[in-house]
Amino acid sequence: MTAPKKKKTKTPRSPFSRRLFLRGAGTVALGLPFLESIGRFGSKAKAASGDESFAIWLRQGNGVAQEGRDEPERFWPSATGRLTRDGLAGETGRATSELADYAESLLMVSGLRFAFPGNGCGHSGGGNQCLTAARVSEEPSGNESLAMGESVDNRVARELHPEREPLTLFTGRKSGYLPEVMSYRGPMDLRAGENDPWNAYMRMTGLTGMDVEVVNRIRQRRMSVNDLVREQMGELLSRDLSVDDRRRLDLHFSSIRDLEVLMSCRLPEMREMEMEGIDPLSSGNYQVVTRMHMDLIATAVACGYVRSATLQLGNGNDGTQHVIPGYRGGEELPRFHQISHRIYSDGSDGPPIEGAQEMHHEVDKMHLRLFRYLLDRLSEYTSESGGPLLDCGTACITNDLGHGVSHTYRNVPFIFAGSLGGNLNVGNYVDARASAGDYVSHNKMFNTVLSAMGIRKEDGSLVDDFGDASLERGFVPEMIASDAPDL
Repeated sequence: MTAPKKKKTKTPRSPFSRRLFLRGAGTVALGLPFLESIGRFGSKAKAASGDESFAIWLRQGNGVAQEGRDEPERFWPSATGRLTRDGLAGETGRATSELADYAESLLMVSGLRFAFPGNGCGHSGGGNQCLTAARVSEEPSGNESLAMGESVDNRVARELHPEREPLTLFTGRKSGYLPEVMSYRGPMDLRAGENDPWNAYMRMTGLTGMDVEVVNRIRQRRMSVNDLVREQMGELLSRDLSVDDRRRLDLHFSSIRDLEVLMSCRLPEMREMEMEGIDPLSSGNYQVVTRMHMDLIATAVACGYVRSATLQLGNGNDGTQHVIPGYRGGEELPRFHQISHRIYSDGSDGPPIEGAQEMHHEVDKMHLRLFRYLLDRLSEYTSESGGPLLDCGTACITNDLGHGVSHTYRNVPFIFAGSLGGNLNVGNYVDARASAGDYVSHNKMFNTVLSAMGIRKEDGSLVDDFGDASLERGFVPEMIASDAPDL
C-alpha cells in the first residue's frame, strides 16, 4: 500500500447525471445505463473515478471439494501465479476450470480464514462471519447465532448509495433451520433475502402498488414495463444518440423484456417451492431461478439502481437436492449438506454416500458455471470508459466453510472477477499466506476491496479496520495490482 490518499469529493448529481430514469404510468421508473451522448450536465464528460464501482457477493454453502481429510484437490488451480484461458481450461479435474473464459479478469485468493469460532453450529458461525468478519453472538447460539457487525455489502451501500439498501437475493426454499446468513445492517440485524425474482423486480421498477390488472398483464406477457414508459422511450430515441448508445438501449430494453418473459413462465413453480412437501428442484428450478436473480443484479448495477448486491445460494446448511444436466443422467442428487458430510445424515453418523466427493465436485462446478453466467451478463453492458461494465466493479463467489467434510474456517475460497478500475490484481491466482506466512483473517481482504472502491475512513485514509475491532488491521498485498491507481 502506498500513502493514503484524501477522500474523494463526490460530484453533485444533476438532471443529466450518468444514470437516467424514464418515468411512466403511476410510479414506474425504468433505470437506464449510462448514455455517452447525453453525459453529465449534457456533455460527454466522464464521471469521477470510481463512480461506476460496485461489488457483488455470491455465497455457496457447505464448503468446496478441496484438499483435506485425505481427499484430493478438486477445486483450486494446480499452481499459483498467472491465469490463462488455456491453462485453466486444461485442468478439467479442477472446478475453477469452468471460469477459463474469464481468466484475465479473475483474482483467485486462497489462504484466507474466518477469525472466530462458531457457537454451536459450524454452518451458522461461518455464515455469520462470511461477509462481516465479525464475532458470532453468544445469545442466540447454535443455528440461530447472528453476526455482531455489519456486512461488507451494507458498508458499500451506506457509503456509496445511501438512498437505497443493497439488493439482497436468495435462491431456494427457506427452511426453518438456518435459512439466511449473508447480509447484516449491523450487529444482530440480519437482512432478509428475497427468493422470488418477481417481487424483487416489482420493487426495482416501481410496480409495487400499481394497478393489479396492469401488473397481471405484465406477468402474463401481455404487456411490459417498457410499454409503460413508451412515450418517454420514444422521446429519448428521437435524440441525436450515438450508435453505441442505441445499442446500449436496445440491449437494456431487450433484457427487461426477456427477464419478464422468463419470470412469467417460472414463477408459479417458485410459489410451489415454498409449499410444504414440494421438492424445490424437481424440475431443475435452482439454476433457472439463480440465473433470474443474476439478470436482476446485472440490470440493477448497470442502471445504477444499486452499487452492492448479495445472492445466497441455498439455505444455511443447504439441503438442496441438485439436478445437474448431463451428470448421472440428470437424476436428483442426495441433499447437498449430506453430500458434504459424505454420509446419508446431517450429523456425524450414517451410511456412506457412494461417489460423494465427485458429487460435491460437480456441484462446485455447477455453481462456478452460474457465476460465469453473471460475468457474461455484466460484460454485455458497456461502462462510461467504453469497456465492459465488469471492469469497473467486482463480483465475488465465496463460501461459509473451507472444506465441506471438516467444516473448517481455513482456506475459505474467495474468487473475484473484475478489477475495480485497475486496482485488483486480476489475471492471477494468489495465496494470502505468501507474505504473511500463515492464514490471513479475511477482514484484510475486505479492507482491500473497500479501499479499492474508493471508500475511505473519516480522516480520508484507506479503510483498514473493517470487521471486529480486535482483528489486526491491514490489507492483502497479493490482491493489489502493481499499478493500482487508487491504492
